[in-house]
Amino acid sequence: MALRLVEIIVPADRTDDVRESLADLPIDGEWQETLAGGRVSARMLLDAEETGHVVDVLDERFGQETGYQLLIIPVVAALPRPDEDEEDEEEEEEELVEKRPVAGGLSREELHHDFQDMTKLSRVYIATVVLSVAVAAVGMLRDNVAVIIGAMVIAPLLGPNVALAFATTIGDVSLIRRSIQTNLVGVLISLLLTIALGAVITVDPTDHHELIARTVVGLPDIVLAMAAGAVGALAVTRGIPAALVGVMVAVALLPPTVALGLMLGLGHWDLATGAAMLLAVNLICINLAGVVTFRLQGVRPRAWYDAVRARRSARLATIVWIVLLAALAAVIVLSKRE
Repeated sequence: MALRLVEIIVPADRTDDVRESLADLPIDGEWQETLAGGRVSARMLLDAEETGHVVDVLDERFGQETGYQLLIIPVVAALPRPDEDEEDEEEEEEELVEKRPVAGGLSREELHHDFQDMTKLSRVYIATVVLSVAVAAVGMLRDNVAVIIGAMVIAPLLGPNVALAFATTIGDVSLIRRSIQTNLVGVLISLLLTIALGAVITVDPTDHHELIARTVVGLPDIVLAMAAGAVGALAVTRGIPAALVGVMVAVALLPPTVALGLMLGLGHWDLATGAAMLLAVNLICINLAGVVTFRLQGVRPRAWYDAVRARRSARLATIVWIVLLAALAAVIVLSKRE
């Protein structure tokens, strides 16, 4: 179970109010300490999935106080372990559902901070793209599934794509731009490297099953990509490390990108078209599933005016992705009939 340590600092005269607020929150432990300057600090240990609700309650009540500060700290482990009795958990979940209509998860502030890091166009990101492309290309050309999985674990396209779904869900224009920019750079680097590789090697694509498999797109691929997008969104909102879902998301993005570049370099335009369609379907499905999952998880801005903008953004993004997916699905069905 992922844990978070939330610390709130407020004026000392609000100590009773803090204690009263904490009494109604789903926390596993709480400590208070008097600080210099007439302030008090209250620390609480809680399940990562409850962070969003707890932060909302505390920020709404004390956010306007002078000297107010709220910190969210990931906890690697805690001893003694929080009580995980099944009956107690069921009772707590029923009570929480009655208290709030929104599904639990990490706070939007923590999610936003994580996605800001995921969309940084840094040397490390570029290096992971180059390395994962190299590993994936070698794996495909050798029909080595284990090597391809190694490239999937690196998963450089995971962060920017889930970040794009999150940004459109909350209507953050700045994060949308950063996500698109980082995505484009990652895909372009992958294509340029694999096109260059395809131009200097001589291979028969039909002799490489793993390569050919990424040039064929069908309705099952849509299901895979939708599942990948939903898993990616669920993972980040629940505090699950990205590495645990990197394989599933990467399987829908990196391999077809590498296959597209290799086919273009080799001059197999018909196979390149299939790989391009698979990549497009996967990108659309991952973002569509991500937006829907974030909305179902209750991810939205706190202020009403931001929430209105976020609903419009999420609605527009959903419509665009659905229209594009429908168009590609129609092309897939028609091509199968031919």
